[in-house]
Amino acid sequence: MSVRLAEPFAGWADHSRIAAFVEHTLAAIDIETRKLFRDPSELFSRAVQPVLWLLVFGQVFSRVRGIATGPVSYIEFMAPGVLAQSILFGAIFYGIAVIWERDLGIVHKMLVSPASRLSLVLGKALAAGTRGIAQAIIIYLLAALMGVRLRLTIPAIIGVLLIVILGSATFSTFSLVIACIVKTRERFMGIGQVLTMPLFFASNAIYPLTLMPRWLHVTALFNPLSYVVDALRMLMLEHGTSVFGLGRDAAVVMAAFVVLLAIAQWRYPTLGQ
Repeated sequence: MSVRLAEPFAGWADHSRIAAFVEHTLAAIDIETRKLFRDPSELFSRAVQPVLWLLVFGQVFSRVRGIATGPVSYIEFMAPGVLAQSILFGAIFYGIAVIWERDLGIVHKMLVSPASRLSLVLGKALAAGTRGIAQAIIIYLLAALMGVRLRLTIPAIIGVLLIVILGSATFSTFSLVIACIVKTRERFMGIGQVLTMPLFFASNAIYPLTLMPRWLHVTALFNPLSYVVDALRMLMLEHGTSVFGLGRDAAVVMAAFVVLLAIAQWRYPTLGQ
């Protein structure tokens, strides 16, 4: 009899834990988002680099006839790659803010809060998607002004936003893992600068995989950024195509995110030490 009475209460306990996890995750997202709205100048400063890539690099290389980009022009081929680059560069230095929070004692307060480590890490990762969405809006507007033929259907735009959020979450979690390992701003800046350019150039962001030497091609296949770019190229462009397939793109990036999230959850408590 007591077992039968305990079963419903066990279910309520499970629901309450899930509700608490969701509440703590949303609270972490809210904290990170408030920081962005209090200092929106960060968005404009980060928008300078993709603008230069499209206006300067894109215009110059669009005159090079040796780059085969299929049914799209080079500037159209490059626009999703610049968005992916913007996501990468914005997210990869996300960890330095966490180190700053550690130095101010904020991380210590979070670690002793009722929130689980997973909810704290997941909240920070998803909040990074807010920055990615803002970058996507800027690049969409700039690409439209430059004559890029965009796919402006509701499903395509929603798909782009989901990929942007997932990509931002993946690379910001990667950044958090690095922050948990190095623990100082100086070392983090050095490692971040070392990682960003190889990740960017060892992808299909600014040139097709077919132009790469064999070793670089193989490297690009293990780079999550390649799959982010491929998905964005399929969804953003009116005549966009996918090399890997949209389902595979999403699956690979999601798998990378889950693995990095597990590592970040494991390492996050060490950040407070």
